[in-house]
Amino acid sequence: MKIILPPRVEFIINELEKQGYEAFAVGGCVRDSILGRNPNDWDITTNALPEAIIKTFKHTIPTGIKHGTITVMIDNLPFEVTTYRIDGEYTDNRHPDEVIFTSKLEEDLSRRDFTINAMAYNYSKGLVDPFNGMEDIREGVVKTVGSPHDRFNEDALRMIRAIRFSCQLGFYVEEKTFEAIKLNCELIKRVSIERIRDEFTKILLSKEPSRGIENLRLGGLLQYFLPELLAMFGFDQKNPHHDKDIYYHTLMVVDNTEPRLALRLSALFHDIAKPVTFTLDEKGIGHFYGHEIKGKDMCEYILKRLRYDNETIKKVSNLVYDHMSRYTNLKGSTIKKVINRVGKENLEDLFILQEADIKASAPPFDFSGVHRLRKKSKEILEQKEPLNVKDLVLKGDDLIKLGLKPGKLIGEILNYLMEKVLEAPELNNKKQLEEMALEYIEKSKEKRGNEDE
Repeated sequence: MKIILPPRVEFIINELEKQGYEAFAVGGCVRDSILGRNPNDWDITTNALPEAIIKTFKHTIPTGIKHGTITVMIDNLPFEVTTYRIDGEYTDNRHPDEVIFTSKLEEDLSRRDFTINAMAYNYSKGLVDPFNGMEDIREGVVKTVGSPHDRFNEDALRMIRAIRFSCQLGFYVEEKTFEAIKLNCELIKRVSIERIRDEFTKILLSKEPSRGIENLRLGGLLQYFLPELLAMFGFDQKNPHHDKDIYYHTLMVVDNTEPRLALRLSALFHDIAKPVTFTLDEKGIGHFYGHEIKGKDMCEYILKRLRYDNETIKKVSNLVYDHMSRYTNLKGSTIKKVINRVGKENLEDLFILQEADIKASAPPFDFSGVHRLRKKSKEILEQKEPLNVKDLVLKGDDLIKLGLKPGKLIGEILNYLMEKVLEAPELNNKKQLEEMALEYIEKSKEKRGNEDE
């Protein structure tokens, strides 16, 4: 097996070997190279102690020296070089209580999570594969190095990582390993939500997100960080437009979208509020009135809990809110409000979400509403009419000049003016907007006065 090492990686290995040490590319970069994938980064392992690594290279950063990791800078690019080590007990299910350096490569590989990640390579020794990772790659299987129970108790996040690798690579999780996930799933409560979120994001952006999410459910993990999805499982929609329960409909929508984070998240949460908005009419047909409105609130709450960034939360929650907009009154002001909420740059994601939603429903598929919305939106954008607060000729500074202090009221006024301009674009001139702003201020004063009485 021949792996082409990047020149900088080859240089680091060669420099360490010149000093009499062993050095290998290790882990995910070896796995991805075997699979014909481009590694995101290259990690190097060596029997050189951290102090020796620092002495060998001109520019280094002691990023994780306690655990034997030194970042070596080559041409201003970072490469992590880590001393062979044996990990002690993991009493917190994440970090070893102590790290013991070793001179044996196999001992270092034995502490790693999965066989496909426990391979090392250099030009002089070739592939070092003591746990048959190459065979598992050929068979398309994810299995732990040694006892899965031990590996998951060392770091509980490995349970989600096993599922993540399976749907990223198109592999399956070995039965013994998956059974250990089910037995140890409660350990995931000890893992920070940020680490869980990062792994879940990778699952969402994988080739088969639905398989990953389903395995999280079957493995008992989903209940600990996304219990809201479980409420959709087995929920009969009792509606002729739907031939699947909410859960499997949702998974199909996710699979039908492109691998962009906000789009995949909006697909995952577009019907999140259906279980809590369900009603039956006199004919026994199910309805979910206002689920997109309630869904926006639930979406914001869940994404905040998962510690996603504010920009992602805003984009996803607005896509969820407007995923039913293909059914709305398609007059100009209504569509402008949709564009304003979603953002011009996110319109295509909205149309993709809507089409994916239709494809995951019962046939026949009617895309006419999406096509009309797309066409009308395009026409409005071509007219270059004001669509958001930034397009108003009256700015916050202008309101301050009128005597207002910086604060919440300025935002309220601008949003009020925007609502009026969306209905009548001709109002977007400074004189009229100033008059309307002053009227709003007076009404606000009167309201506050009445409340104080």
